[in-house]
Amino acid sequence: MRDREPVQIAAASAGVAFVLAGIAGFVPGLTTHVGSIGFAGHASQVRLLGVFQVSVLHNLLHLAFGCGILFARTPAGARTFLLGGGFVYLTLWLVGVIGRLDGLPANAADNWLHLVLGLGLFGLLALTSREDLGDDLERDLGRGLAA
Repeated sequence: MRDREPVQIAAASAGVAFVLAGIAGFVPGLTTHVGSIGFAGHASQVRLLGVFQVSVLHNLLHLAFGCGILFARTPAGARTFLLGGGFVYLTLWLVGVIGRLDGLPANAADNWLHLVLGLGLFGLLALTSREDLGDDLERDLGRGLAA
């Protein structure tokens, strides 16, 4: 087994966490009213851990973010995942705050979680990258997974 760089471990760990969150959204006991879960919509009464509003689509999106596991195969892919994921979650936070996240159920707790996740993914990128973050941005946006 070859050695992994810290950025790869961080991206894979984040991917695993997203997969676990996506699965948890379907598990009775971890999710309230799971029997009435709908595909999408902001009126969902289903709550992960009794706090975070979820739907089938919301859970599937968390499962899709498990792609961090695949991106973590290379250092460049891992950086791309952490950078892109950070932007996606900060965008979800901003859109949720201004009230335009109608297709996905998202309450105030979800919005705060999106902010924390976005900043957390950026933080993991900054903490685990051995090069200047500006260099990573140029390389990741220019070459993506090719490296």
